Amino acid sequence: MAEPDAVRVLHPALEQAARLIREVPDFPEPGILFRDISPLLADGEAFAAVVRALGDGLEFDVVAGVEARGFLLGAAVAHARGTGVVGLRKPGKLPEVADRVDYQLEYGSASLELPAATISPGQRVLVVDDVLATGGTLRAACELLGRAGAKVVASSVVLELTALGGRDRMDSDVQALLAV
Repeated sequence: MAEPDAVRVLHPALEQAARLIREVPDFPEPGILFRDISPLLADGEAFAAVVRALGDGLEFDVVAGVEARGFLLGAAVAHARGTGVVGLRKPGKLPEVADRVDYQLEYGSASLELPAATISPGQRVLVVDDVLATGGTLRAACELLGRAGAKVVASSVVLELTALGGRDRMDSDVQALLAV
């Protein structure tokens, strides 16, 4: 097996956070090297640095966190910046749905739903998720928010898997803190 690529730090305050990302071989299937950010999230100092960096240099009215780790990150960013947070959910989790986007993944299909009465036309939204891989999920999140009349100012992720080309599939700005 080839030596895994090192995590590149794209934001200067995240050297320690990058060292906490754990590599898990053969997950979720043989041949895949999974990058686990759970140890990073469990470290208070690293987590705080990530939260500060995710919204760094951006002006927004509300954060949209993508299920599930985007909820954790998005809520923390929103709290730190004094904005609200909206969870973009998988189907069947919301009592009232404003809209739904179905999209393709490299291994099947998925859907995201926007909770009713959460986004107003013209709101500036920061989309937050943990990892940018192929771009399908982030692209769907941006489409869902755009259809609600929001302006997506950027999508901000902790880790970008550059070999999968997700950034190239995005129509909005992408801010990644770390890359591999």
